[in-house]
Amino acid sequence: MDLPKLTDLDVAGKRVLLRLDLDTDPYPDDLRIKSSEETLDYLKGEGAQIIIIAHKGRPGGKVDESLSLKPFQPIYNRWGADVKENLRFDPREEANDESFAREMASWGDVYINESFGNSHREHASIVGIPKLLPHAAGFRFQKEVENLGRVIENAKHPVVFLLSGVKQDKLAYLDGIKKFADKVLIGGRLPDYMGDEKLVSVRSRGENEQVIVGNLTMDKEDITLNTIEKFEKEIEKANTIVVSGTLGKYEDEGHRQGTERVFKAIKDLLAFKVAGGGDTEKALQVLRVTEGFDWISVGGGAMLEFLVKKTLPGIEALKQ
Repeated sequence: MDLPKLTDLDVAGKRVLLRLDLDTDPYPDDLRIKSSEETLDYLKGEGAQIIIIAHKGRPGGKVDESLSLKPFQPIYNRWGADVKENLRFDPREEANDESFAREMASWGDVYINESFGNSHREHASIVGIPKLLPHAAGFRFQKEVENLGRVIENAKHPVVFLLSGVKQDKLAYLDGIKKFADKVLIGGRLPDYMGDEKLVSVRSRGENEQVIVGNLTMDKEDITLNTIEKFEKEIEKANTIVVSGTLGKYEDEGHRQGTERVFKAIKDLLAFKVAGGGDTEKALQVLRVTEGFDWISVGGGAMLEFLVKKTLPGIEALKQ
């Protein structure tokens, strides 16, 4: 995918609007914060004046001090960057209002999108500003597209996709995932949303068992031992693996078995391994298996949408 590159954009001494993903806690070691460091270092080296724009949470277009971006300012002082207040305090951000895009564009001379994790949203700061200013993708954004693109363009088969977690809307991506994955393993709370078939042992859906729906424990906080073993067998055959979501309530040691065993089975496999989503990334850290993955995406929903649709609204905006 031919995205405009930051190195081809004149940013020397310019006011740079840098769209970041700060929908997290203000800790310097957080992946979403660390992922932008290469871009920030480059901009500082070019003598750019960095203006950071971002959002946190869902304040509903109203000021909510608990969701203020002020605590992030000390993190970005080392680059001399100015962190603007939460964009979602203004209802025009989520409405993709042209007047708000123009207002934000007036703050800078060029625009850089380093917020892959929010680029599936048609918001003013994602798709509106690129229409008004010279623009490019940040270094991390480029790498996200390149690494995730390997799953859908040049994947080595079999491709195994672990679709899990607690968000029911993930199931909307299932049909799209089936188009490029040889096996889809469904865990977390998702099996509970797929019908009352609790007595069927490790259910199968689709031709040749393409989709394997796990069974849940009685309290629905983990997958069963039988499901763990079935998933491990499928993982052993994979040459490409994508992980979206945890298998259970991993933060509780009593419900960690599914996530721990499956994630460690993936870690030890010689395959191209990708994971994405906030809960997934936290679980990888807790279980100390982060190093076993080739790429950890900062996007959860954005990763799923990119893999299924092969693009995002934020990508299309940058290509204009």
